Amino acid sequence: MLSEKLTSVRQADDGLKKRDFFERVSSKDVCRLARQLATLLQAGMPVVSALSALVEQMQDCPLARIVEVVRYDVNGGSTLAGALGKHPTIFSNLFVNMVAAGEASGTLEEVLERLAQILERRVHLASKVKSIIAYPVMLTIVAVGVVVFLLSFVVPSLTKIFLEINCELPWPTRLLIGVSTFIKTYLFVIAIVICGILFGIGVWIRTGEGRVAWDRSKLKLPLFGKLFLKLEIARLSRTLGILLASGIPILGALEIARGVVQNKFIAGSLKSVKDWVSKGDNVADSIKKTGLFPPIVFHILATGQLSGNIEGGLLSIADMYDNEVELTAKTLTSLLEPAILLVMGGVIGFIVLAVLLPIFEINQVF
Repeated sequence: MLSEKLTSVRQADDGLKKRDFFERVSSKDVCRLARQLATLLQAGMPVVSALSALVEQMQDCPLARIVEVVRYDVNGGSTLAGALGKHPTIFSNLFVNMVAAGEASGTLEEVLERLAQILERRVHLASKVKSIIAYPVMLTIVAVGVVVFLLSFVVPSLTKIFLEINCELPWPTRLLIGVSTFIKTYLFVIAIVICGILFGIGVWIRTGEGRVAWDRSKLKLPLFGKLFLKLEIARLSRTLGILLASGIPILGALEIARGVVQNKFIAGSLKSVKDWVSKGDNVADSIKKTGLFPPIVFHILATGQLSGNIEGGLLSIADMYDNEVELTAKTLTSLLEPAILLVMGGVIGFIVLAVLLPIFEINQVF
């Protein structure tokens, strides 16, 4: 009976991959799992009992099926880290390795508490940046859509009258008619070309070299480059700091942190840092050699190394850059919104001017 139930649970686990997008396990679900499991263990519950309680708590959440499989594996003699490691698409190397460190040191509940802090902060920061940037992005999409609609459907019907008059039109009107005719004639072709370019870029980014080149170019963007760099520094510093505080050796922590960093160009630099540290260099000097990080980062790390509290320095860097990411994102938003509105107003104003100029000239003639 037990084996049949386990088989059913594992089939449900495999079925998660075939479910639609809205039922997939989110980062918030994993974050909530770490927090609740830490709370249950701190209350004195055994691991298996805590996992059983989480299955009841989550109920219809897709993650509950995974937790049920993990509970059966742990109940069968597996370590919690080993059971979690069987689900790499759900639980990252960071999650699994920190749990393993907690089990080895006998401080699993404390490590889970730290892990929950990492995940909560990451989710909060990512949500904050997305919510701040979402408005200007949507505004740009709407603005482009409105202009394309005007040029494709509204302007041709208005300018048709001027063409029938057979008189010389002002250059803004001629330019508007030319652009409008081109867009209306080749709108389908333009759409296909744009989709093809986006698809090609997407395929290229999926390659190893393409992803590294793409991530490197993101760091060089005029306005957003610094924001992306600060976001990665905050994520990397907090992860490294908590990994070291959990008792994971520096080389292991650097390897795990590489998987946390989303920018593959920075991840490649971390591989170099790990190699230099393994040869005897200290972390601060190795970070400095990459040329990617601001001076304040390796100065704080050097101070932390001298005091024997490098994890404290890393967490201080993370807190500082968390605040800077939010401030930079808000500043960009405050600059982009009026800029987009100004450009949109200029385009609409030009369209209105190009339509009204012939009307004014006709009135002067008559």
